[in-house]
Amino acid sequence: MMNWCILHKALKLYMKFTKLGLLTLLISLFILNSCKNQDSIGLGVDAGNQLNGTLMVDTNINVTTIPEDTVVTSALFRTPLSYFKDPELGITESNIAAAITLPSGIAYTLPTGTLTIDSSVLVLPYADGFYGDSLTSKFKLDVHQLSEPVKSGTPYYNNKLWAYETVLLGTKTFTARSHDTIKIFNILKGRSDTLIKVAPQLRIPISQAFVNQYLLGDGATSYRASTTAFQNAVKGLYLTLDKNQTTGPGGNIMFQLDSARIAVYYRADNAGVIDTAVVTMPVLGGTHAVQIKHTYSTKVQAAINNTSTNGLFYLKGAVGLRAKVSFPNIKNTFAGVGSVVINRAELVVKAAPGTTIPYRAAPRLTMYQWDIAKQRIRIQDASSNDPRGANAGSTFGGFYNSATGEYHFTVTGYIQDLISGKTVDYGTFIAPVNPAVGNSIDITPTAQFAERVISFGKNSPDRIKLNIIYTKVNK
Repeated sequence: MMNWCILHKALKLYMKFTKLGLLTLLISLFILNSCKNQDSIGLGVDAGNQLNGTLMVDTNINVTTIPEDTVVTSALFRTPLSYFKDPELGITESNIAAAITLPSGIAYTLPTGTLTIDSSVLVLPYADGFYGDSLTSKFKLDVHQLSEPVKSGTPYYNNKLWAYETVLLGTKTFTARSHDTIKIFNILKGRSDTLIKVAPQLRIPISQAFVNQYLLGDGATSYRASTTAFQNAVKGLYLTLDKNQTTGPGGNIMFQLDSARIAVYYRADNAGVIDTAVVTMPVLGGTHAVQIKHTYSTKVQAAINNTSTNGLFYLKGAVGLRAKVSFPNIKNTFAGVGSVVINRAELVVKAAPGTTIPYRAAPRLTMYQWDIAKQRIRIQDASSNDPRGANAGSTFGGFYNSATGEYHFTVTGYIQDLISGKTVDYGTFIAPVNPAVGNSIDITPTAQFAERVISFGKNSPDRIKLNIIYTKVNK
C-alpha cells in the first residue's frame, strides 16, 4: 500500500505546480522518502559491507639521481639533433649518422642528354617533439661525409662515436620552425613546374661536386651499378650542430630520418630540348643512428654524486637521468596499527615550482623495478602477468597534470607486497618515457623525447610522497 504521507505531500506539490506536469510528480515521489524514517536517506550501503579507509601519507622516501642506461638508437622514428644549454641541467648534444642509397634503392641509369645540376638539397622533414628555445635561438647545421658506414640491421647505442670527414658537404643557419609548412617548386617532367606547399622541413644546400662524384658524373659509373658499391663508397652523412655558431639556449630538434633525402634538381639537354627534373638519394630506411652526450651542471652532478644539499632530484629524457626510489620504513609503517589491508597506494611526484617555465615538464613518466638479475620488469600494478595490473594501461598513471604539476602512480599491489615481504626491492626507478605509446606501460629509456622534470626528494612540502588508504582488519 502506498504510504499516505508520501501521497499527501506529492498531491500538494502537484496542485501547487500543476503546469510542471506528471514528470514533476514522479520526480517528487522519487525524491521524498518515508515520513516514518527520515534518517535512512543516503546511498543505501549495507553496513556489513561498508569500507572505512584511513589515509596515511609517507614522505620518508629516499630518492637518488642516476644516469640512464645506454639505449639502441638505430632507426628511431623521431631522431634528435641537439645542442641545448639547459640553465638547470646542463648541455645536451646529439649528432646523427645516416646511410643514403641510390634512387629507388636500385642500380641507377643516367637520363639521356647533357645533364646540368641546378641545385642539390638535403631535405630533413621535422617530427613533433622539439624541446628548447625555438623563438630566439639560431642553429647552424653542418653536413659531413662519414668515414665509416652505417650498417643495416646493426644496433648502434647512443654512446657510439662516429668518424667523419672534416670537409663540409653543406651547411645552413636556421631558426627551428617544426610546425611551419613551406612552399617549393614541384618539378614536372615535360611540363611547367608548379609551386606547392609541403610539410614542415629543413632544406640544406649540398655540394654539387659530391653529387657528381657519386651519382651523376662520368666517374660515378661503378657507384651507380649497385647499391652495395654506392654505399661502400659514400659511407653516409654525419649531421651536427655547430656549437660556436648556434646562438641562444638552443634546443633538441626532432627529424623523420626515414623520409629524409638528397634531392638533386637538374636540366637535361637533348638536342636543344631542355627539361628540368629531380632525382633523389633517400636515407636508407631504418639505417640511421644518434650519438648523445650530456654535460651536467654542477648541482646536477652533485645530485648524481649524492653530495647535493638542495633536496632536488632530476629526470631527463634523451637517455639522460632517472631516479632510484626506496621506501626504507615501509615494513614498519603499520607496526602499531595491527593487521591492515591496503585499499589504495599512490605515489605522487610534483615538479618543483618554477621549473616548468619556459621549458615544459615531461608529459609522461614511467616506473619499474629490477628483478634479482637487475633486469627491468614492470611493478605489480603495471604488469599484465599480475591480476592487480590487468587493466594497468588505464589505471597505472604517470601522466603529467598541468593543473597540479603532479604525476600519480597507482602502486597498491607493489606496496602491499613490500609490506608483506612477498617482494624484495632490488631497485625501483622513475624515469621519463616515450609519451606516444598510448596506454601501454613502457619501461625502456627514451631517446625520442628530451623533456625533463625537477622535483623535491626532501626539504620541501612539495617533496615526493606516498599516499596510502588502508583498512584495519579485526581478527
